[in-house]
Amino acid sequence: MEKFLIAGLLATCVTSTTASAADYVIDTKGAHAFVNFKIKHLGYSWLHGRFNQFDGEFNYDAKKPNESAIKLVIDTRSIDSNHAERDKHLRGSDFLNVSKYPKATFESTSISFSDETNAKVTGKFTLHGVTKTIAFDIEKLGEGSDPWGGYRVGFEGATKIKLADYGIDYDLGPASTHVNLGLHIEGIRK
Repeated sequence: MEKFLIAGLLATCVTSTTASAADYVIDTKGAHAFVNFKIKHLGYSWLHGRFNQFDGEFNYDAKKPNESAIKLVIDTRSIDSNHAERDKHLRGSDFLNVSKYPKATFESTSISFSDETNAKVTGKFTLHGVTKTIAFDIEKLGEGSDPWGGYRVGFEGATKIKLADYGIDYDLGPASTHVNLGLHIEGIRK
């Protein structure tokens, strides 16, 4: 399983934890966070893409990491596979149907760290009007003060979802039934 992106996925506050925990906003303004995907193209190569617009927040305390939480909102209209005609098709009714489902969301239900840097995040992922529980492995990349007087922490993670589970049943061939999602998140303490 690839390290996933949805390292931090996006737009409202997360559940609060203890008083010593810190709330972070995902740094999308500085372009220090990414939601990526890749899917096999006919079984011959990989098609890579990303969502250019998303937002979110998370709560994290290094002393109590298992009390962390994250919430993300992705603007599905912002899908970008570096090909305008393909992106138009992906936004249409065969795939994301963005006119009906303009947002995808993720909200964690649990985070379990096995050590100081590695954890499994479980939560509710909504895509194409369907909500499923997914889990992905994350890695804490680091934390500390930035040059502008702020404090940051970064994570990355990966998971794989089956398109048909979310009502996306356009036939791309047997090698392209699943999409790998990657989450790369850097948060700024509020």
